[in-house]
Amino acid sequence: MSEAALTVTVCFSRAARECSECILELPRGSRVLDAVRASGLLAGMPDDTVDALETGVWGRKQAADHLLRDGDRVELYRPLKVDPKVARRERFTRQGAGTTGLFAKRRAGAKSGY
Repeated sequence: MSEAALTVTVCFSRAARECSECILELPRGSRVLDAVRASGLLAGMPDDTVDALETGVWGRKQAADHLLRDGDRVELYRPLKVDPKVARRERFTRQGAGTTGLFAKRRAGAKSGY
């Protein structure tokens, strides 16, 4: 690796349990958008889908014009299908109150919640 280049990893998950990674060498002064374009991970995707994606670096949301540093991990985030709070409520309702959380492993004769 030359002094004028930086190494960046670009990660994207098209579907659940599927992850694509691309390690790139980019010139210093590159931005998030440059890394995404150079990775080619979004090739063949419709423009409206690409526009809905958000970007981040090491798990923190960043704008497309964020300046990258050597060793950064650029991540592309898909929009959520279900709000996590709603999903948890539905899961709790399906499982029942007696089988989750504090109530899952109750000792014989113990008070509820302990």
